[in-house]
Amino acid sequence: MSKSDKKKFCQGCRNNFYNGNNDLGVAECWNLSAAKLVSRKRVSLWQSPPWLQEPEKVLSCRDESGYVFVDPKRKN
Repeated sequence: MSKSDKKKFCQGCRNNFYNGNNDLGVAECWNLSAAKLVSRKRVSLWQSPPWLQEPEKVLSCRDESGYVFVDPKRKN
């Protein structure tokens, strides 16, 4: 997967700021080159188990405020 394809999955990630969306001159997030597309469950920090939501495709480095991303088979 190319870096430009990966960047499409960066929308909503806290570190997308570093993909040229800043006035600091930083053009690329430090996680982008090693990131892999994985299947994970998005779990709110306030959600109690069981976590029964469907997994979604995200980059392995995804960092979203208020959420954690866990293995798709994990229920608690």
